[in-house]
Amino acid sequence: MTLHPRTMSVHASGTASTASTASSAQSAQEADSRVLDRSIGSFLRELRRLSEEQVERILVHQHSKGIRFGEAAVDLKLASSEDVLWALSQQFHYPYASNEGAQFDPELVTAIDPFGEQAEAFREIRSRLMMDVLAMDQPRRALTVVSPDVGDGKSFFAANMAIAFSQFGGRTLLVDADMRTPRQHGLFRVPNGVGLSSILAGRSDADVIHHVQDLPSLYVLPVGTVPPNPLELMQRSAFGLLMHELKTKFDHVIVDTPAAALGADARVLASKCGAALVIGRRGKTRMKPIQALLSALDGSGTRLAGVMLNDY
Repeated sequence: MTLHPRTMSVHASGTASTASTASSAQSAQEADSRVLDRSIGSFLRELRRLSEEQVERILVHQHSKGIRFGEAAVDLKLASSEDVLWALSQQFHYPYASNEGAQFDPELVTAIDPFGEQAEAFREIRSRLMMDVLAMDQPRRALTVVSPDVGDGKSFFAANMAIAFSQFGGRTLLVDADMRTPRQHGLFRVPNGVGLSSILAGRSDADVIHHVQDLPSLYVLPVGTVPPNPLELMQRSAFGLLMHELKTKFDHVIVDTPAAALGADARVLASKCGAALVIGRRGKTRMKPIQALLSALDGSGTRLAGVMLNDY
């Protein structure tokens, strides 16, 4: 999938941080400065248990070719490209899960390849959101990701957007509110026995939010059992109360929603979360469904963050 961030027109945005978050951020910055003091060579030497002789060979090759230490180590087959990416992530305190070690779906490109082109596109979108609809001087909002139809790439976008926010810092929660075609539990390999539907039905409020392995700031609230009456559950006051509580406990909340073609769920969810980002699929989504969705959102009092096109 290729993202086209230039197609996004931002109308509003933002991320609010609390005093405790500021305090923890300061501590994190102090820890980060200590991590940054270590070189890539130091991490690779520790990871690959390189001897003094091997390190010297790498240094000689590095200087003779005028390349970086990591590139020289890969050239000499004393380290792999995955090793270098891991070392970079450690040096810059950036959560990273290798494709080999993580239990993630390949669609989670922001976690698997955090220095790639697609991850950079998500970071650009994150920056725009944090300067606008999710800005610190804006009311606290959760961001719903909505789309006209199934297959537009909405769940892919919501998942990677949540990862991007978690990599920025602060506790991030991805809520799977698509109680018609849920996917987030499969993408992140988290249990789905109980979840959002259980909370809204009053059956459970414990052990429903799962921490994502290898991404220390990311949490997922799955759908749980797919209910026969999703729209009715979302329209209950319990959902609004739940979102209010989640926004006080997490720095960033991203919400995946059902496609608009399946009912009014997305519009209802967006009105209770506060902000919406519309996703379409390049070459598939037509203007009429997009315009209909934008019109529905406009009448719900939702703050529109913009419109994005995916390219598969």
